[in-house]
Amino acid sequence: MENKLTKLMLAGAFAGLIGGSAVLAGQEIYQNYQVTHTKVALKSSKTEKLSSSDTAQTAYKKVANAVVSVINFKSENQEASEGSGVVYKKADGSAFIVTNNHVIDGAKKIQIITHGNQTLVAELVGKDALTDLAVLKVSDTNDLSAAAFGDSEVISVGEKVLAIGSPLGSQYASSVTEGIVSATKRLVNSDTKSSQNYGGSTVIQTDAAINPGNSGGALINLAGQVVGINSMKLSSSNSGSAVEGIGFAIPSNQVVDIVNKLVKYGSVTRPALGISMINLSQVPADEQKDTLKLPTDLAGGVVVYQVNDGSPADKAKLQKYDLIVALDGDKVSSQADLREKLYTHKVGDKIKLTYYRGTDKKTVTVKLNQSLQS
Repeated sequence: MENKLTKLMLAGAFAGLIGGSAVLAGQEIYQNYQVTHTKVALKSSKTEKLSSSDTAQTAYKKVANAVVSVINFKSENQEASEGSGVVYKKADGSAFIVTNNHVIDGAKKIQIITHGNQTLVAELVGKDALTDLAVLKVSDTNDLSAAAFGDSEVISVGEKVLAIGSPLGSQYASSVTEGIVSATKRLVNSDTKSSQNYGGSTVIQTDAAINPGNSGGALINLAGQVVGINSMKLSSSNSGSAVEGIGFAIPSNQVVDIVNKLVKYGSVTRPALGISMINLSQVPADEQKDTLKLPTDLAGGVVVYQVNDGSPADKAKLQKYDLIVALDGDKVSSQADLREKLYTHKVGDKIKLTYYRGTDKKTVTVKLNQSLQS
């Protein structure tokens, strides 16, 4: 029975490695820029209540001048790719733009094109491969306005949203598509170019049309607030079947946190537990009882598959097959929950993990150290 469970966990455990850095599949990490340290904070606003006058038209007009095209030049004069970006702040004669890391990855020069078709040279402030976010700075202009960011925690499945950006490049700049929120927290895998999996990202799933070039653009609610930064879409399943209407956006609350760290430090340092894991929901009920020997009334949590030697988890005496159910008293139902709660902490913080070892419920204090990369 244990061999069967081990095979199951090996198939999924490394999708849950906590500690390390990653990029979305197919991306590469480059270090071509010196980062600029500038103190400009991004804040989330309270999500506005919708009124009868809020429509796709009114929402688009609020954000249109904040969404720009972003052009990546691999050399000074050779355009390599295009994406989108969102102005989130204007201060001291500059406008600050959030986009995807993969949009500007490897660029020798970055330009943005405003809604009013003005071209500006952009400076890289900071970037983070794991969350696929980057911050740019350009000289301010009347063509640009700053978008308001809403609270992604209060969006709901079925809520109408709009995706704004430059699908297929700047020739289709300021395109808007409409859809709904298909899922508020979807875990998608992240891989390095060497195919080592570091656990993925928690994203918003939407059926609003997202195409190449939309990356880095805005996902907004009908109040005209940014609730996500569009990042990627699925075009085919693992079996090769064509897929339609599955796109993903980085939640605005995560964007706010990462952007502020990038502006302040130029990069993001994350805490690590040093474990690989799998969701309890992926383990059959008979093996939860016979191999993990857990109580039958547990509905969620993450099962530890491997503890890295010398890691915070190792020092806290966590073991293979322990089931983590809470962090600092907050319920942990899945890998996405654990990762999201862990990344609100800093290196050096002490956290309390609640877990089951068999039928015994335990709590342990863990001092977090730094992940291997950031």
